[in-house]
Amino acid sequence: MSSELIPLAETSFQMWAVFVLITVALYIFATDKLSIEITSLSIICLMMIFFSLFPMLDDHGKNLMGVKRILNGFANSALLTVLALLVVGQGMVRTGVLEFGAQFVLKIGRGHLLLTLLMVLVIVTSTSAFLNNIPVVVIFIPIMQTMAAKMGRPASKFMMPLSFAAVLGGMTTLIGSGTNLLVSSAMIELGLDPLGFFEFTIPGLVMAGAGLAYIIFVAPLLLPSREGEEATNGGTGKQFIAEILVSKTSPLVGEEALGGIFKALPNITVRSIQRNNGETILPPFEDYVVEPRDVLIVAATRKVFYEALTKTPGMLTEEVPDIIDPETGKQKPWKEGEHMIAEVMVTPASRMIGQTLNQIEFHYRTHCLVAGVQRRSRMARSRMTDIRLAAGDVLLVQGHPKDANALRAERDMVLLEWSAEELPKQIHARRATMIFVAVVAVAASGLLPIVAAAMAGAVAMVLTGVMNLKQATQAVDSKVITTIAAALALGAAMEVTGGAGYLANLMLYSLGDAGPAVALSAFFLLVAILANLISAKTTAVLFTPIGIGIAKALGVDPTIFAIAVVFAANCAFATPIAYQTSLLVLGPGDYKFSDFIKAGTPLVIWLWLVFSFFAPWYYGL
Repeated sequence: MSSELIPLAETSFQMWAVFVLITVALYIFATDKLSIEITSLSIICLMMIFFSLFPMLDDHGKNLMGVKRILNGFANSALLTVLALLVVGQGMVRTGVLEFGAQFVLKIGRGHLLLTLLMVLVIVTSTSAFLNNIPVVVIFIPIMQTMAAKMGRPASKFMMPLSFAAVLGGMTTLIGSGTNLLVSSAMIELGLDPLGFFEFTIPGLVMAGAGLAYIIFVAPLLLPSREGEEATNGGTGKQFIAEILVSKTSPLVGEEALGGIFKALPNITVRSIQRNNGETILPPFEDYVVEPRDVLIVAATRKVFYEALTKTPGMLTEEVPDIIDPETGKQKPWKEGEHMIAEVMVTPASRMIGQTLNQIEFHYRTHCLVAGVQRRSRMARSRMTDIRLAAGDVLLVQGHPKDANALRAERDMVLLEWSAEELPKQIHARRATMIFVAVVAVAASGLLPIVAAAMAGAVAMVLTGVMNLKQATQAVDSKVITTIAAALALGAAMEVTGGAGYLANLMLYSLGDAGPAVALSAFFLLVAILANLISAKTTAVLFTPIGIGIAKALGVDPTIFAIAVVFAANCAFATPIAYQTSLLVLGPGDYKFSDFIKAGTPLVIWLWLVFSFFAPWYYGL
């Protein structure tokens, strides 16, 4: 059977079995009874067993739903494209490109709430058109929190708009969302031409523009006022003592303190200054001008130090000797290669208690440097290297990933596992940006298939040193692999068993003599509702053959209904379970399930109305 419309009475045992399997799968997905990976793999296993025992035979006796057809999803071009784009996006994150752009926007916004919010959301929307929206949201969560704090507004007013803007941006190009790629791939499976890179950009821009207007002017009125959780590791507000050795090329040279604050050290408190001649200067630093070789004793939170180390990797560390590379046995500069920061706590029975960092030779012992010390009680004004360690002190350390992870074996200190965080490699920002731009340009021009351009970009990220192979594989999400493979297998089963045609026929019967415009609108609303109850990607794969079946029955271009699936499946705004970006902002915004219903449902309805009026006019229905 095919997805052509069939009489309601002409059904098969296999078709109803597939419907039961889909219903059970959607229930488990929605209730989190099992992990997504286990559920998806179980679906695939059950389908292989079922269709081996009850095959769908063609006229030549071949099983149309054999094992190879069911497992095709793992080699699907859309899946491979999504995974490759995740690696490319991670390369942009690791080099701090997005972070730099976000900070630039905050700077030019100059504290104007509406202007800054508009600029940030436009940038998020534009970036999500070409990058997977998950890393985009991850990068912008702390930016939005900073913006909320500076403007005295609760974080809950910014987190959900961030997620919504990223999803809206993904509607505008083929690679903007994995959902779009899956719809295009399903069209190929059905014997149709795939969607072009900018196939739906114009209606997508209309939908995104309408959505942004709602996010900026209406959503804040519906969102709660809650502060939310700190999204970044170590964001407890506790401060570390650190020291900055002023180099000859430092921007601090020649600077004066205005009201005890140095302009080049935002959000960092200078506790005291040790001059090269041994003189100690305490606040308010009147008539003091920074000179090379001065040592500034400073205090700030881990988050502030992380941002400082991202911009200036050696800011909190003096010149250190070369280290021995354990792999090659040769000396190499300490500052070369990957770096990460982590926190370690001095244990009660530690041999480090009562000694200074110089006395224990921390760097020679661990190949890591201490960037800051957090005391349990009073805040010291002396140099960090003069502080005698006590039980419970927390050290903020910086080092190569292997060396930092090796701290787990140290019995005198405990590595706080949650605290490990890699520093962006800004030195590779330009090459990462060039690779990303090349991927988009080649894919958009049609010079290479999108999957080829994306995979070449992912490989280039590793070959050029932007990230290593381990980091690239970590960017690949197992949930994405298994969910898409299972959804594609279910979509193929609906096509082969005639389930897609049956549901399309059922919908047309319910609409009576309604024209294509009404059918398109009703179909959009149905898909949008279900996208909020189950995975957006699963909905896209399952409803693409149904929409194409309806289009063929009405005698209209099937691409129109496929594009409707793209937009409707992405309208997963009314619940936090249907889209990963919603789950990302759930904690930082301190949202409840009902908050998404209140703020997201009107957006779904608004976009449905916009599509229902614009699409029939644009496509001439």
